[in-house]
Amino acid sequence: MAENHPSGTPWRNFYGRLKGHNLKPHQQAWLDEDLESLKPGPVSWEENPKRSPLDLTKRFDGRPVWLEVGFGAGEHMHHMAALHPKVAFIGCEPYLNGVAMLLGKLRRDPRPNISVHAGDARDLFDVLPEGSIDKAFLLYPDPWPKARHHRRRFVTSEHLQPLHRVLKPGAKFRVATDIPDYVRQAMEEVPKAGFDWLAEKPEDWRAPWDDWLSTRYEQKALREGRVPHYMAFRRV
Repeated sequence: MAENHPSGTPWRNFYGRLKGHNLKPHQQAWLDEDLESLKPGPVSWEENPKRSPLDLTKRFDGRPVWLEVGFGAGEHMHHMAALHPKVAFIGCEPYLNGVAMLLGKLRRDPRPNISVHAGDARDLFDVLPEGSIDKAFLLYPDPWPKARHHRRRFVTSEHLQPLHRVLKPGAKFRVATDIPDYVRQAMEEVPKAGFDWLAEKPEDWRAPWDDWLSTRYEQKALREGRVPHYMAFRRV
């Protein structure tokens, strides 16, 4: 493989799954018919080789923009978009089966304030303007449990520094996980990237947020006896 992208930027390794079991015909149809209109703007290298910043003010009519990184099947974002109709949501998810599940939800119960980037969050960070995001979510991310794979986790400088850049000063960053070692790494790395931890007492990370929707991932964790942690940070 070439060392650089045609644009001259170094290639990025991507370690997660892009697709699982074969999509059902109606799921493929949702991707073919609906995904293009839901994009937040030109994110891919083919559409935006110069990496020009997205015009979020024009795209979302000046509304606040919240970002969910790795939305899974989209339950949380779909729920939040209903609770906050005046907020624009960008969901980032490279796993096409999960994207298709969200599109199915949107067909059944539309949310006009949701947009979708079906790809790597780092590509989206490249083209988001500085200080353009009002809140961000990282909910039950891939734990990469083996020690040699911890550098693949989202809570590393490769992801946290560009996240810090695109968040507005004072913006909140929510992290939920059931993996104790992920909690440890988040508590070490997120503050180093320019965030304050907002907890003042144990209940602040043991209890879910008031507007929380328990996802299928969390329900699986609870069934298997793992304890969720809810961490909130503020961009300094």
